Amino acid sequence: MVNEGSFKKGRKGGPGRPKGVPNESTQLAREAIARFVDGNAGRLQGWLDEIHQEKGAEAAFKCFSDLLEYHVPKLARHEHSGPDGSKIEIEATWGKPE
Repeated sequence: MVNEGSFKKGRKGGPGRPKGVPNESTQLAREAIARFVDGNAGRLQGWLDEIHQEKGAEAAFKCFSDLLEYHVPKLARHEHSGPDGSKIEIEATWGKPE
């Protein structure tokens, strides 16, 4: 028996997952990490204090920021430019208009 499958030449597939929606395993991993962080918030400070004492403030901060990245996803970085890639100039004025 030959597997016909749903993908055939000239036939478009389904719409797929919408952009920005994590797949199920990613969502489950984020939820598990969130539960771990929430359930260990009190102990987390102690762990960070131990890392700080043994390896310094920079190591403790790196550990915290690495963990935080899984709980609060990084925002995408965008660079804005004017027409044809030119710089955008912004002028700000403070105070009351004259």
